[in-house]
Amino acid sequence: MSQGDRVPVLIAGGGPVGLMLALLLARQSIASVTVEADAGYCEGSRAICMSRRSLEILAWGGVDGPVLEKGLPWSGGRSYYGDREVLHFEMPHEPSQRFVPMVNIQQYYIEEYIDQALREHAGLAQVLWNSRVTGLRQDGEGATVTVQTPEGSRELRAGWVVACDGGRSTVRELLGLSLKGMQYEGRYVIVDIRQKSRRATERLAWFDPPSNPGSTLLMHRQPDDVWRIDYQIRDDEDPAEAVKPENVLPRVRSHLAMIGEDEPWEPLWISIYNAKCLTLDNYRHGRVLFAGDAAHLVPIFGVRGLNSGLDDAANLAWKLAAVLSNRAGEALLDSYSQERVAAARMNIAYGAKSTEFMAPPDYGFELLRQATLRLALREEGVRSLINPRQSEPVFYRDSALNLADGAPDAGAQAAPGMPAPECELSEGGRRRHLTEWFGKDFTVLAIGDEAPALASCQGAQLLHIGPGTAVSDSGQLRERYGQARLYLIRPDGYVLARWKEIDTQALRQALASFGI
Repeated sequence: MSQGDRVPVLIAGGGPVGLMLALLLARQSIASVTVEADAGYCEGSRAICMSRRSLEILAWGGVDGPVLEKGLPWSGGRSYYGDREVLHFEMPHEPSQRFVPMVNIQQYYIEEYIDQALREHAGLAQVLWNSRVTGLRQDGEGATVTVQTPEGSRELRAGWVVACDGGRSTVRELLGLSLKGMQYEGRYVIVDIRQKSRRATERLAWFDPPSNPGSTLLMHRQPDDVWRIDYQIRDDEDPAEAVKPENVLPRVRSHLAMIGEDEPWEPLWISIYNAKCLTLDNYRHGRVLFAGDAAHLVPIFGVRGLNSGLDDAANLAWKLAAVLSNRAGEALLDSYSQERVAAARMNIAYGAKSTEFMAPPDYGFELLRQATLRLALREEGVRSLINPRQSEPVFYRDSALNLADGAPDAGAQAAPGMPAPECELSEGGRRRHLTEWFGKDFTVLAIGDEAPALASCQGAQLLHIGPGTAVSDSGQLRERYGQARLYLIRPDGYVLARWKEIDTQALRQALASFGI
């Protein structure tokens, strides 16, 4: 770290969100110090389902390779009522897409792979393991952070502090802030076991199974012959007793026997969880920003936890880099809060809906669930209600950053504030994907014969797709981007502006607002 104990960004928390933020900042040539209380990577599987969007973000840091090599891909699942199947779902997927809908992999592998990638940026990213933030005071120029390390206490001066220190955030406590929302009473025991299996990788759920009457039970396969099992305990069960091996293992054994998994097995990790729908109202407080579980907590049903945290990092990294490089004013960071608070509320709304089905909070919800499950045995039309992944891509249609839509009749799919649709492309006979251009710079996408007269400039790249260009369309681009000819796409892959025709002046004005 240069200049003694001064650093542009101090990240509190070295979980996957904090480490990914450090990696994305390093790719923008912004230095950071990450402070992590643990001595190493997390224990237990914790977050396990990585979405297609998260794989795109990981790819920006070069982490997708090891994740795909180690992880187990999947695209669907099955739900059972008792021992009868009531739902078989498949998530939208095309063979031409860059990534599968989901990959199962333990969180500690994600942390390890990001940390390894960070070592290639040793001059820009430092991780202080076995260290914790114990004090923080800020002013208009930055923040002074007290850090307890194995060698003793030290003070670090940071331009910005990002709290990625989890649901029990120390930084949040030091600032006197609290998450707001709803916490559900229903509790789930989480168990990792090791057992060989030939079963396909898919999400499996049982409602009131004969193996555990009255409970809801979920199973996910993971690498290294690991099963992740989540099962609901009764309201009158003592949580401290519920996680004791003598109470957990018989339930697991009974279920494995019921589904015919008869290979020898061993327990690896046991924990307990209850669903929370909580968020801060604002993710920026002076020189301190919040991301991941320090900013919001969403239920595990629908896998929006770690995935939304990685989206926080993707949104924040390029904005912090623009501010620290003096290309944009601090107000840009207010847009991070606006956009990601809105995203958290979207995730919470879907998460609450899923939780009320997976862990009914009262008799009324339980009655509705039982009615749905019974109907699903014979009525196909109600089966989709059982799927906890009822959601849509996060969008920023109300973002203050969006420019007036210059091609409103080009369709809503690629409108300002929407994630830029993925498309298969070709370059020199090699298959490429549009999302490969995202992650660091603004992308100017020009479609057709003409391209904008845009001089080479740091922070923006021109991707011209048309007759005779180096990159060609496979047919998906025109279908998904409509009749607009010019798009400006943010580094995090969201459409900022579009125009019907090539408008170099309007494009230059848009880029100038970000110092480009």
